[in-house]
Amino acid sequence: MKKMLDCPFCNIDHVKTMTLFEDLLVRVILSNPSLMPGHLLIIPKRHILNINELSKEEVSSIFENLNKFQKVLLKNNEGCDIRQNFRPFIKQSQYKVDHLHFHLIPRNNEDELYSKSMIYERDVFRFLSQEEMNKLMGEMNNAN
Repeated sequence: MKKMLDCPFCNIDHVKTMTLFEDLLVRVILSNPSLMPGHLLIIPKRHILNINELSKEEVSSIFENLNKFQKVLLKNNEGCDIRQNFRPFIKQSQYKVDHLHFHLIPRNNEDELYSKSMIYERDVFRFLSQEEMNKLMGEMNNAN
């Protein structure tokens, strides 16, 4: 299993990190810092950057844990965002780690995350033109 010396997910601080689940392939921890109380991270133990580097076994373990922990979060919340960001153009920091991970973020109607940022998403979304749809469909069809 490849580890990087400067990677906080490869070198977990077990004193400061609350690990909820761990097997040979993945670890589930409380996110700290977090966007919302109960924000979890599901992290493959192998140091990789991009989702397309996952083995079939890692994909299976990650999605089993996404399913399991989303059910737990939904017991006390109305919804749950599941996110995975790939932004190699942003430098690693306490808010951005260069190690693949998935966020499970508990959500409730008009919660703090909504009121501080997501309320503005209406201004970001826009309808695609037919030309844009055709171009994107061509690009996606070439991926097969």
